[in-house]
Amino acid sequence: MLHQISGSIAVAKAIALCRPQVIPCYPITPQTHIVEHLSTLVKSGQLQNCAYENVDSEFSSMSFCIGASAAGARTYTATASQGLLYMMEAVYNASGLALPIVMTLGNRSIGAPINIWNDHSDAMSARDAGWIQLFVESNQQAVDVHIQAFKLAEALSLPVMVNMDGFILTHAITRVDMPDQQQVDEFLPPFVPRQQLDTAAPLSIGAMVGPDAFTEVRYLAHHKQKEALSIIEQQAEEFAEIFGRDSGGLVKSYDAEEAELVIVTMGSVVGTLQELVAELRAQGQSVGILSLRSFRPFPALAICRLLQNAKQLIVFEKSFAVGMGGILASEVHMAVQSHKLQIHSVIGGLGGRTISKKSLHRMIEQAFNGTLAAEVFLDLDEATVEAELQRQQDDQTSGPAAENILRDMGVVSASKTH
Repeated sequence: MLHQISGSIAVAKAIALCRPQVIPCYPITPQTHIVEHLSTLVKSGQLQNCAYENVDSEFSSMSFCIGASAAGARTYTATASQGLLYMMEAVYNASGLALPIVMTLGNRSIGAPINIWNDHSDAMSARDAGWIQLFVESNQQAVDVHIQAFKLAEALSLPVMVNMDGFILTHAITRVDMPDQQQVDEFLPPFVPRQQLDTAAPLSIGAMVGPDAFTEVRYLAHHKQKEALSIIEQQAEEFAEIFGRDSGGLVKSYDAEEAELVIVTMGSVVGTLQELVAELRAQGQSVGILSLRSFRPFPALAICRLLQNAKQLIVFEKSFAVGMGGILASEVHMAVQSHKLQIHSVIGGLGGRTISKKSLHRMIEQAFNGTLAAEVFLDLDEATVEAELQRQQDDQTSGPAAENILRDMGVVSASKTH
């Protein structure tokens, strides 16, 4: 049924349809509305047989998830940004224990400086934590992929993180086709845990593993991620048969197969790029988009299959490794190194900065005329950067860069004192 609804409320309703049994939560912007609405659904009785727990921190939230999942309960939580960092030790433990927890990450930048707006730096901080990481482009896809996430997690006995752009999606009110309970039940079977703590048959989990077996245990985690590549595709097909729409899979091509210039990206920026690329293709330009829906496992073969005619790639991402450059660009480069493509790394939208069609059009135009650099920070104010570098060179006690830049822009009026 069609609803005009915010992304957070739509996701909360979708989670409820999956019949979770335990939801431990700690609020943090921009995912708070998801867990708030889930608490309302539990309290009102619309979501039954579910223990909703307000915990004292994000670390407690994931620790609670670990205990609940190990006891055999279908378990869900959500977090964002610094909240993910605070629970990180437990995040690694959840995957190391092979527990099928589902978590929404309302993607938000990581400080300092403090910033509550969207980019993908939080997700990238957990890219090696052993979780399956899925990214969504729209609120419709957010609903659909969360339903698939439970089935995927339970098929592999691995935790799944669904990445949803903060504010851009979580707070946006859009039209969403909400599934009914019968459809979800047809797609998602009751949870049968692969491992379960049982007082009648006591056992331990999280045992100490020494050098004699640690490599094998870690390899098995890698193997299960690779196994997920085919399962994600298979379950996406099953979902399409029941719900009548494509919303999963590893990658989504928007005319990438036949394009000479392909933009590789993930998340909500795909919507802006679709509109721009449609205009450019109507003008005869050979450009397409390759949207990654799975970041972990990384779909290297699926990417290569769709780039047979490409001559240039623009890898556009909302995060980067300080001192190195684009994280996604590095992984795409490894995946397609045999293709000998010209690859441009473009980093934009950091801290919620607007990604405009005008800037994206200029980026594509520069790629076609051969003037786009190998690494670009979209809309970087070079004058501001140069001014701050000069200040630091001239004054050994120049103070923190963030406050200096805000003062230069007139955002704060405080003056530096000596």
